[in-house]
Amino acid sequence: MPNQSEKLIEKLTSKAQIYIIIIGILFVALCTYDLRWVIPSIFMYGGIIIYSFWNSSKKKDEIVSHIQEVTSDVNTATKNNLINSPIPLVLIETDGNIIWKSKKFMEEFQNVEIRNYLTPLVKEIKLDIEKGNENKEIIKQFNIDKKVYKIKGGVAKSKKRDKRTQKEYILTLYFIDETKYNDLFDTYTNARTCIGVASIDNYEDIIQRALPEEKIKLLANIEKEIINWINKTGGLIIKTERDSFVFVFEQQYLSEFEKEKFNILDKVKTIETDSNVQITLSMAITNEGANNYEKYKNAMTGMDIVLGRGGDQAVVRKEGKYKFYGGKSLEVEKRTKVKARTISQSISRIIDESDNVVIMGHSNIDIDAFGSALGLYRLSKTLGKSCYIASEPQGKSLGKFIEILKEQDEYKNVIITEEEAEELIKDKTLLIIVDTHKTSYVEFPSLLEKTDRKIIIDHHRKSPDAIENVILSFHEVYASSAAELVTEIIQYSKQDIELNLLEAESLYGGIMVDTKDFTFKTGVRTFEAAAYLRKYGVDIIRVKKWFQADLESYNKISEIIRKTDIINNAIGISIYEGEDKDVNLICAKAADELLTISDISASFVIGNMGDKVCISGRSIGDINVQVILEKLGGGGHITLAGAQLEGLTLEEAKEELIIRINEYLSEIE
Repeated sequence: MPNQSEKLIEKLTSKAQIYIIIIGILFVALCTYDLRWVIPSIFMYGGIIIYSFWNSSKKKDEIVSHIQEVTSDVNTATKNNLINSPIPLVLIETDGNIIWKSKKFMEEFQNVEIRNYLTPLVKEIKLDIEKGNENKEIIKQFNIDKKVYKIKGGVAKSKKRDKRTQKEYILTLYFIDETKYNDLFDTYTNARTCIGVASIDNYEDIIQRALPEEKIKLLANIEKEIINWINKTGGLIIKTERDSFVFVFEQQYLSEFEKEKFNILDKVKTIETDSNVQITLSMAITNEGANNYEKYKNAMTGMDIVLGRGGDQAVVRKEGKYKFYGGKSLEVEKRTKVKARTISQSISRIIDESDNVVIMGHSNIDIDAFGSALGLYRLSKTLGKSCYIASEPQGKSLGKFIEILKEQDEYKNVIITEEEAEELIKDKTLLIIVDTHKTSYVEFPSLLEKTDRKIIIDHHRKSPDAIENVILSFHEVYASSAAELVTEIIQYSKQDIELNLLEAESLYGGIMVDTKDFTFKTGVRTFEAAAYLRKYGVDIIRVKKWFQADLESYNKISEIIRKTDIINNAIGISIYEGEDKDVNLICAKAADELLTISDISASFVIGNMGDKVCISGRSIGDINVQVILEKLGGGGHITLAGAQLEGLTLEEAKEELIIRINEYLSEIE
């Protein structure tokens, strides 16, 4: 207000001065015309000046008086409004000293020791100010005595000075009670509809192996457990097929299911059968979707992921993320030769309809991916299509094999770089991805955007980071390796495909390496695929020599094993501190070797890849290493998994791994 009055007075004064100057000019002109007017003009001009100053002074006093009255009225109104504000208001310094509080503030918190709440709040705001946010509006959410308040306000400098920062501030804080709003929002959220789907994983196996008189009773017991589980929510459940259910319930019960870790999965397993078949259940639940139909579609997408991970688990999709529960059992083989034959014919037809074929594996490509690529190369060539393998193999994992491959004239122009592959991909190019289904794990991610014609052939447990918009997916988590799947595609093809010896041996090598010499994850179909490849004259000894470790690598592995720490009496963890291009391979082999030691059920080896830290996990089946490493962004199988972490040291990665192991162990207790 003082500034405004000064400006107004200055404006009036300047106008009066202009008028006096103009009058003076007129008097000078008059005297020049007639000298007799000189003396009268002097007296008249002097009188005008005296009157002007007197009048200006009077106006100034009137303006100042008026402005003071207005200012007083405004200050009074402001003070009254602040004092009688319907919203609790407090003025407090950043040292915790309360300067002033409104009547509503005193009424609102009369039964509360408010300083106990204000002190941490002010400290938090003060930290923000010291970070340079003194001009930023204060907006905080705070719980005070079972109520939720949105705290809004601003910051002003105080005349006091802090000895350390040389600054002190006054905070103006409004406390807006949002308890009812939050309660209403929670009521709305809890009443939202969740839709789920459930499926009996091994229904066919149960029906085939159960005695006739047992079937009806067994199925009735399974349905009873599922229906009783949903009935607790007051929800609705419908049996859509002989082995599938759709259910609807309110979201408030979802958190209870998560706390119980979907114990329905374990209850179903306890149902006894005369044939000693363990019953497993898979389910997917979501609350995401604009309407119930969209929620149902999202639940079905979740079910695809669950089944792609081997079943015996539940997945919940919330806030755009998937959370998995269960998955403790080893996968039960459910593949059929009919499906393999159908897939083989479909892939042959798609290749035949394409102009050319590009095959790509995962980053740090191994013999399983490369052998699979060579098998599909032979299929494409048999169908008369030009075919290329997009890869830049590095390190010792394929060293000896690549040396032999380079000696073959046929493959000299088949292995291409990322840039060459991008130039080859056209509208009708078929891109086949082998031994992975994750967008973040393919060797050249840029190729995924170049074509909509994509096929996936993989055996790893399905991840939410799956490649989308594929025209065909041969994703079998029950298979030992991608090489086994590709062998079946070749075996059941209508075309007469003749593998050469190197292609047959690379496929055999893929199966052999991924099964650890036919020890892990082998089924009847695994041995059938191996037997089919042996017909081509596969030399097992030569294949084994491709993957023999040299003395230097063996010494590194021995040192890793020597430094192993045992946690929970059954899990071995070690760190490989060396920096070389074969760190992934060394960590994997060391993890395998650790499992040969008695009393070790699972092993993890951590290595430095330069810009990343890699973790190789192995298990004999008692501990699910895939679930553990999935918590760190990795994946794989129950007995074999891996992960890569960024921004962590080796020791930090080890600490994070131990936290995730403990989480997993607490979940399965």
